Amino acid sequence: MKAILAVYDTLADWEVGYLSVELRTGRFTGTPVEVVTVAEHPGPVTTMGGLTVTPTLTLERLDAGPDDLLVLAGAGFWDRDPAAGTVWTALAADFLAAGRPVAAICGATAGLARAGLLDERDHTSAAREYLAATGYRGTDRYRDERAVVDGDLVTAGPQSPAHFAAVTLGRLGLMNADRRRAYLGVFVDGDARHYAGLTA
Repeated sequence: MKAILAVYDTLADWEVGYLSVELRTGRFTGTPVEVVTVAEHPGPVTTMGGLTVTPTLTLERLDAGPDDLLVLAGAGFWDRDPAAGTVWTALAADFLAAGRPVAAICGATAGLARAGLLDERDHTSAAREYLAATGYRGTDRYRDERAVVDGDLVTAGPQSPAHFAAVTLGRLGLMNADRRRAYLGVFVDGDARHYAGLTA
């Protein structure tokens, strides 16, 4: 298994920070996972935070394995130029059709909504109204939760990067419920007493 992190200009880097660190290091799961950055083009991209990321490979060279995870973060184009995201939503559709997990946060959830991928799956995002503005047909499946998993799909809003990480790690079988609670206790509640539950 490897994690395929889509990278593009204005990538909302904080949204995937917790997840990419926990996957790559395995510090609280005991199972490091290779994180591969994938872009449409070979040149470097600049994140919303001003970091320069040189992708590992381009989309055309991607050869996904049966257990690979696709991670889609927010970016300016999801709302400003939605057509620019269709290459990524098409990839997400392929992953979901093949039973591979997809984790999408913030603007990427709007892209999935426009592509019809949330119409029949429980999901969340930045706000119910945010997704409703896309005109999608899945409003009855929206959940007012920090992060939601429905089968192979994980969704979250931009205010919930730690929840996004915990729920995704749970979906991958890398973090059980007790450890997820401890993780959120430390990284959301700031309660150091939960740290022992991450290292036991």
